[in-house]
Amino acid sequence: MQTAISSTEAVRNFSELLNNIKYRGDRYTVIRGGKPAASLVPVEPIRSGATLADLRKIVQAFPHLDRSDTSFEADVIDAASSQPSMPEALSWE
Repeated sequence: MQTAISSTEAVRNFSELLNNIKYRGDRYTVIRGGKPAASLVPVEPIRSGATLADLRKIVQAFPHLDRSDTSFEADVIDAASSQPSMPEALSWE
């Protein structure tokens, strides 16, 4: 459930609101001019994503092309080799 608060009240108690949101999970709807203007809600937890090393493993698991697809394969290899190098542990986030 969200608690409605005025924008004036939100400004005056902003630090307390942030603590309530962060530690208690409270949610607020800020009212300005008699209408909802914003919602203050907890941030969703960041999920650990796949890394570039995971992507490399996925791509290596793709089916291999047969001999008639050599020009496509060469284009893919050329495109991949011209990319800047990235750290192995870099996350997709």
